[in-house]
Parts: sequence; C-alpha cells; structure tokens
Amino acid sequence: MSPDLSLTSLRCAYSDGSLTPRALVSQLQEKIAGSDPKIWIALTPGARLEEILSRLDEAAPDSLALYGVPFAIKDNIDLAGVPTTAACPDYAYDPDKDATVVSRLIAAGAIPLGKTNLDQFATGLVGVRSPYGVPENPFNPAFIPGGSSSGSAVAVARDLVSFSLGTDTAGSGRVPAGLNELVGLKPSLGLLSTSGVVPACRTLDCVSIFTKSAADADAVLKVAAGYDADDAYSRVPTQSPWWRPDAFTFGVPAPDQLEFFGNSEAASLFEAAVARLESLGGKKVTIDFAPFLESALLLYEGPWVSERFAVIEEFMREHPESLHPVTKSIIAKGGAPRAVDGFRAQYKLRDLKRRAEAVMSAIDLIVTPTAGTAYTIAEVEAEPVKLNSNLGYYTNFMNLLDLSACAIPAGRLVASGMPWGITLIGPAFAEKALLGLAGRFMDEPAVETSLPTDWIEVAVCGAHMRGLPLNWQLADRGAVFLATDETAPAYRLLALPAVGGLPPRPGLIREENGVGASILLERWAVPASQFGSFVAGIPSPLGFGKLELKSRRFVTGFLCESAVPEGSREITELGGWRAFLAEKS
Repeated sequence: MSPDLSLTSLRCAYSDGSLTPRALVSQLQEKIAGSDPKIWIALTPGARLEEILSRLDEAAPDSLALYGVPFAIKDNIDLAGVPTTAACPDYAYDPDKDATVVSRLIAAGAIPLGKTNLDQFATGLVGVRSPYGVPENPFNPAFIPGGSSSGSAVAVARDLVSFSLGTDTAGSGRVPAGLNELVGLKPSLGLLSTSGVVPACRTLDCVSIFTKSAADADAVLKVAAGYDADDAYSRVPTQSPWWRPDAFTFGVPAPDQLEFFGNSEAASLFEAAVARLESLGGKKVTIDFAPFLESALLLYEGPWVSERFAVIEEFMREHPESLHPVTKSIIAKGGAPRAVDGFRAQYKLRDLKRRAEAVMSAIDLIVTPTAGTAYTIAEVEAEPVKLNSNLGYYTNFMNLLDLSACAIPAGRLVASGMPWGITLIGPAFAEKALLGLAGRFMDEPAVETSLPTDWIEVAVCGAHMRGLPLNWQLADRGAVFLATDETAPAYRLLALPAVGGLPPRPGLIREENGVGASILLERWAVPASQFGSFVAGIPSPLGFGKLELKSRRFVTGFLCESAVPEGSREITELGGWRAFLAEKS
C-alpha cells in the first residue's frame, strides 16, 4: 500500500526520513503495474526517471517546493523522451524538450510518472474516444470517467500520483474532476504556458490541474504558473479578484436555467451545496445565465471548431482512417465556416461578453453544477454527441468569456455511487480566491488565510475603520475587510490633537520595553496597485510599519513617530479608537 500522497504528508515523510523519492517511485510503479492499464498511454522511461531521482538524491526535502511529488501528464503535453500522441498513434511525434509547464514542475522537484489517456485530440468530455481504451471510473465502472482528460483524473482518483496535468478548452479539466471526486482547477487563459501542448483551440486552450485538495492545487499552481515569452498567448496577470472569505456574494442561475437532465438526486445535491455556501457566509443572488449559455453554443456550433480543424487539417486529409469516428465527424465540420462567419461570431461573442460582465460585476462569483448528471458508457455510446453537449452545459462558455474556475466535490449520487460536484466560477485571475473558498467548502482552512501576491494586508486603528469618516479611502481603492483584531500587548494609543483642519487622530506607538496594552484594530486587504496612493495620503506624524498582532504575526499597519505632537492625550486605557469616540460623544 502506497503512503498518503497529499503534499503535506509527503513533505513530512521526506523530512523525517521515513520515505525517499526513490522508495515512493518504486511503490507507485508496482501499484501502477497492477492497476488499470487504460489510464496510461506511456510510462516515463527508466533513464529519465533516474536523471530526476539523482538530482533529488542531492537535494534537501525543504529545498524544492514540490520535492519528490509524483504527477501524471495528459498525453497532449510534451515530456521529453516520451512520444506525444494526443491519443492518435499515427500522429505521434518525439518532443526534444519538455513543455514549459512540465519543465517548471520538474525543476521544483516533481516526478513525472507517465503520460495519460485522453479523448483523441482533446475533443470530448466523455473519456471514451480513444484507441487506448476507456479508463475505468473508480467509483462505478459502468460510468464514463469524463474527458478529455480521462486518464489524468483517474490516475489521481486511484492514488497513483499526487496531482496531474490536463488541458481544458471546453470543460476537460472540470468534468472529469466532477466524475472522479477531485478538485479540477481551470486557470485563466495564459496563466500557465501552453508551449509544448498540442492545441485543440489555440486561442482558448489552458493547462489544468487535478488534485484531491484545494491546498494541493494551490501549491501546484504556484509552481506551474508563470509568463512564457515563447508562448504568444501567455499573459502577465492583472490584479487578482479577491473577496472576504466569510462574506461573499455568489450568483446561481435562475431555476428555469438550471439543468440536471432528469437527475433529481443531482438537483438535491446542488441545493445542499448552495446551503453549504450560505453557511460559510455567502449571499445567494439569482442571476440571468442566458449570456453564458448563449456563449457556450458558439464553441461547437460556431466557427471556433475551425481552430480544431486548423491543427490537424493536413494530418486528417492524409490519414482519415486514423481518427476516432466521432472525433473526425466533429473536427471535419471546421473546414466549412467562411471567414465572414468568424467575424460575425466574434461580434456576437463581444456582445455576450459585455452582458456576462454586467452579471459578474454585481457578484463575486458564480456557482453551478460541474455537470448536470453522470452518464454510463453505454448511454454515451448510444448518443455520443448529444450527451457530450449535455456535459458541457455548464463548461463550454468558460474560456470564450475569459473566466477562471475550480470544480470541487459536493456529494455522491446514491443510486449509482458516482461523485457529483459544483464549480466555482470567477473573473480572470481569481484562482486564489476560488481555491480559498473551495478549501473552506471542503473543510480545508489552510488555503483561505493567504492573500494573492498582488494584495497587501493592512491594519488600521482609527478613522479608516468601518463606519468612520476616512473608510472611503479604503473602499474607493477596492479594499476588502478581513477581520477585527488586536495588537500584541506592547503598544500605547494616543489621541493626537486636531490641527490644520484635521480631526483628532490615533497615534499607535510601540513601547520600547515591550510592555503595553492590546489595542483594537481592523485588518483589511488592499490591492497592491492601490497601496502607494493610500500611503501617500497619510499625514505626519503617522506612517506605516510592521505592527505585531496578538497572534504574534506581523502585518503592515499605522504607527506613530515617537516624537508626538504637543497636546496629545494618552488613551491606552480605553483599548481602542472607537471607545475614545464613544467617550467623546
């Protein structure tokens, strides 16, 4: 039996010497040999593994972010030394270098164990369109594993790896997560490089991440993300959307726009998930889901299918017999649209995006089912296109509208034993906020406590607190209230005199001998892009420095120079500025 493959458990085992990467790889290779062979298209050759393990032999466990963490790679993503097939043997080629995202992960200490099965050319959400067979769903073998990242999802679900890479153009990184009880992170377009990835729709493709926890997805994302000058579609993130973890607004499609395809159990699980989010501090808002649904139709019913055709046009004409029949029928339609159709579709999408942005501007995120229901292999084989479309009802619009998303488990369907899940949907670059909420939903408090790198935590103790005269200076900069807190018991609080038209202000001073009182304050999160202008407006003798909280953690906060103005009043005994204002009134 292999050890717990969570990143925290592996880190502990490596640190205390009870496990080594070599020992883990040996155990997992044995387990893989005895598991479903349809999960894999190829395993990493011994020479490549030895090269990676030798480097880890010389490194300390705490020196690399993903030291000794095993992972799997969808076989439309390059791993040097292993052919890339995209689940089409006649298309296979030998890459001379790793895909950029794979290279970043290996450099951080992760160990690639092999290449996983997929719906051919990443076209499909079902996981049954591959000449390498159908990876068996771990929860019910009669049901589909989901696709196109079928093998990647099943490898994580079966504890063969800690995480895996998929790709997601229409839902391939979310639908398999929902059907395998996983976290499926679909990052924003361009956040993870697609250099070394066989395109499906190049303008819409992104590399996705499968894990068993939000915390692990967050850790992998930190390594995998990064600008790539060699990828024309790589982007430098703008400000990360973020919201208070225990006070957020989430949109839910109107009842007549929700679709469960006759599955009443799934409808009940969705109601329970919404109630769970409300219990975490969320406020539900019914939204008009129409612009999202209309956008979804463009992906396969509009000219974007021509992007799939453009990738393999020559190959398909020379080797028509090499394609899966359903895959061939879908991609072949891409040769028909005219240039004028492409422009008309772009105009329509721009209008729909404007409508979708209006919906998103009034809420923090949208919550939907990941897939309305789960299907058996027999059902999908009987109606391959229709049921695939049903699975994409809540996913196909995502990349067209430039959104980020995280699929998470939300229960099981009793009749089939199949997992069922929801998806948290945010604006571009909202991954950190989505993972924070996912962690809370799944009872993982660790992710929610950390801010995105482009936000700064600030402690305020006077007129910038909620309901007081200068709070607008935070609100206008998009700041988010975090919590009421206290300083360590090492501070004095003064009421500085009113001068130059300024009202009395608090002056917080740290006692040199460390003996003082705890002073009430508020913690806020401020976008880093707004922090400079906020600080610039603070008059002397006030300034910013590192302020110690009662928890012994240090944050940026208001402090006062030791040379305080004449006429200042000692109010330390009141314990905070609100008490001083109450006394005055």
